[in-house]
Amino acid sequence: MTKRKAEPDAPAPAALADELADLFGKLKRKLRAQASAGDLTPSQIAVLSRLDRAGPTTVSGLARLEGVRPQSMGATVASLEEMGLVKGAPDPNDGRQTILSLTPRCETMIRTGRAARHEWLLRAITSKLTAQEQAQLKAALGLLNRIVDTE
Repeated sequence: MTKRKAEPDAPAPAALADELADLFGKLKRKLRAQASAGDLTPSQIAVLSRLDRAGPTTVSGLARLEGVRPQSMGATVASLEEMGLVKGAPDPNDGRQTILSLTPRCETMIRTGRAARHEWLLRAITSKLTAQEQAQLKAALGLLNRIVDTE
């Protein structure tokens, strides 16, 4: 692989990396503020997100996926069950296991949150960026996807 020669006025890659990390942190906080998860802890949000993306699973499965001990995951899941966000049902293949899934109330909360974040971002793009700037943003997304898709 050949190294590209930096243009004289191009920003240093380290500065770009710092600026991108700061920007994405700020964007994440802005999006999170648009659809507040209430008083949920980061661990609880991670469990709900995992169940939403990966579907129903056991406490042990969640613990493995999140890299925590099953006992710790059990406490997190118990609090979510108490809030009515997660429900358990016996595993049809192994009666000793409980399969956890999101409740309809939680699914609605997630959909509402996603819609609020999307609406905020759409309003920000259309109200703050010209058509030309929107095209530049689209082009930048291609570059960002290349960065993310590299190993």
